[in-house]
Amino acid sequence: MRKLFLLSFVSINLGVICHGELFTALSDLEPLLTTHKKVVEDLEDYIGREEERLNTLKRYVQVYKREHVQAMEDIPNYLGNPINAFTLIKRMTTDLEYVKLNIDLGAEHARNISITQYENATYPSAEDLRGAARALTRLQETYLLKVEDLAEGILNGVVYGSAMNANDCFELGIALYNETEYRNSLAWMSIALKKYNEEISSYPLTEVDILEYITFANYMLGDVKKAEELTEKIVAIDPTYDIRKPNVTIAEQERKKRLNGVTGEDSLETETEQTPKDLSDDYETLETYKTLCRGEIDVSPEVEKELTCRYLTENHPFLRLAPIKMEYKYRDPDIVLFHEVLSDSEIQHLKELAQPIFQRAMVRDAVSGNSLPVDYRISKSAFLTDEKSPVVERVSRRVADFTGLDMDTAEDLQVVNYGIGGHYLPHYDCTTSEDIQFENEIGNRIATVIFYMSDVAQGGATVFPELGLSLFPVRGAAAVWLNLHASGEADLATHHAACPVLRGSKWVSIKWIHLVGQEFVKPCGLEYQPEGMKGSLKKTVTK
Repeated sequence: MRKLFLLSFVSINLGVICHGELFTALSDLEPLLTTHKKVVEDLEDYIGREEERLNTLKRYVQVYKREHVQAMEDIPNYLGNPINAFTLIKRMTTDLEYVKLNIDLGAEHARNISITQYENATYPSAEDLRGAARALTRLQETYLLKVEDLAEGILNGVVYGSAMNANDCFELGIALYNETEYRNSLAWMSIALKKYNEEISSYPLTEVDILEYITFANYMLGDVKKAEELTEKIVAIDPTYDIRKPNVTIAEQERKKRLNGVTGEDSLETETEQTPKDLSDDYETLETYKTLCRGEIDVSPEVEKELTCRYLTENHPFLRLAPIKMEYKYRDPDIVLFHEVLSDSEIQHLKELAQPIFQRAMVRDAVSGNSLPVDYRISKSAFLTDEKSPVVERVSRRVADFTGLDMDTAEDLQVVNYGIGGHYLPHYDCTTSEDIQFENEIGNRIATVIFYMSDVAQGGATVFPELGLSLFPVRGAAAVWLNLHASGEADLATHHAACPVLRGSKWVSIKWIHLVGQEFVKPCGLEYQPEGMKGSLKKTVTK
């Protein structure tokens, strides 16, 4: 301990100059009193700074412990809250970096400790933080949530989690700003500023830090006058602020542009388009999709009166002994929900098989044919062959039983878990181009079977914008529909989407069945697509 103290003492007294033979004259000892006073002052300053540093670390530990206890009380519900998920990722990225800076790496006991290199530990990345930020915005826009409510842990009027602090909102605003989502960034920065003025924070955050982003976001959105006013406010708060920073010289930049004949409007960057261009979905379709996700559209009375429930006893002799509950959710095209076709034990087994081999879900580009990760499909998935497990094989057999279709050309079972705000925008499961219906030896996807492996507290519906239909997950049930008309032409009414998961965890498994092999069980028809659904086919990206 004495050696450690001396090392620390030397580190804060590098400016002290020592002279030898002080003992030979008392007059030479008098300057030592001045040095002694300086040592006392330096030690007090050092202790004060150490106490402040340790108090900061203690506050962080309290936050980490409090949130960890809350999480362990109900892990699925805690992680199923997108606000909790974002703050957890933030704690383990930007917050953790700040904690590291507050650890005295010169101390002997900390020399060989690294809080980011524990064996077999998992840490999120900056990309995870950006993805969580985009997810919150997606949820906000789809479900018409108020930023003020989200910041308080409120989802659709219900408090599900702890409120976000000023720094949480600030980091979320930065992530959105870096994604060029200036309007959403401005909204979160405004909440950060309000919370900053209401709370005592241990974070290295200042009012100027927040105002910088508010200023630049306003500028990027075209409100130059507001940006100039905020610039003046920043300088008024801190006259010593480095005015060479780009964020605080907006007014000067704008004046130069005006002198050069460039207007503010000409200099603005275009906001990132939120709709994937590859899907070519029109505004009306996307708005219908969002409305369906919120469950605000009911099927028409004409359709509803045709909907029935019954027990399925045909297709296989075994069904006479163990009939399956069958519910029509739509007629023409028929969309059916088969209830209680997956048991809890089967669901758990499929999850355990899939999770170790999960990969980011991809889409196949219609032009290049390559599989690519995209922001409009947020999930992880794994394909399980029938040989992988008797359970997988049994599920495939069950699909054959309740669909009556041949499984020889069916794809392997795909297990999917949707992430924070996980979704998949409107798309077709089949290829819609008439020229490539038989582009491979197994033909187009004739049918889709989606097993719901979890209930979802809020959101996560499968919706059909062309039909005005929303299917909310029912654990153990399977939704089934045909993607093709009897002629083999794509049924455009099956345009569907997976809505963002607002709260909870959405697990599904999917079985796609192909055209070849169905010649006798589902013979081809001579009529093409019904007149009401014809027209120019949109460019699509298939799975």
